[in-house]
Amino acid sequence: MRLPNRKPGKYTFPTFDPYMLQSQYNAMQSKLDYLKKVARPRAIKETREHAANGDFSENAEYQIAKGRLRGMNRKIDELEFQLAQARIIESNEDTSVVKLGHTVTVVTADGKEITWKILGPTESDPTNGIISYQSPIGAALLGKGIGVVAVVELKDRNVEYTIKEIRA
Repeated sequence: MRLPNRKPGKYTFPTFDPYMLQSQYNAMQSKLDYLKKVARPRAIKETREHAANGDFSENAEYQIAKGRLRGMNRKIDELEFQLAQARIIESNEDTSVVKLGHTVTVVTADGKEITWKILGPTESDPTNGIISYQSPIGAALLGKGIGVVAVVELKDRNVEYTIKEIRA
């Protein structure tokens, strides 16, 4: 069986943001350890067993096991690269201006209070109040102090947020 050769697309080599919390770093490290110490040896054993069944060109089980092993090796390489490039977000006690890792409470024009934690894109979860520093809101808040109005430019309008509180 011959696999098709495809041209690399837009998402072939994604860029990774190096900023993450220590907990995210630890989770990635434990996933890497699991893949290297448990999952890959299991996949290698399975691939060897299927290779012993004979002709590789018509051995679908071997092809599937080999593909799974390749995917696992690619994931291991990605995790090793990310961990090597990682920059841990330290808790910054200086809350005079909004920085990466801070929790910010803002007030909208209609008086509604919203609280966000500003982290990197790999950890962003807007439904749980965690936004990326690369998002329009996160970028508008960075570097601003308490009482300053941050203007977020959207496609059809501008939204203003007044910074009420900054916590480490």
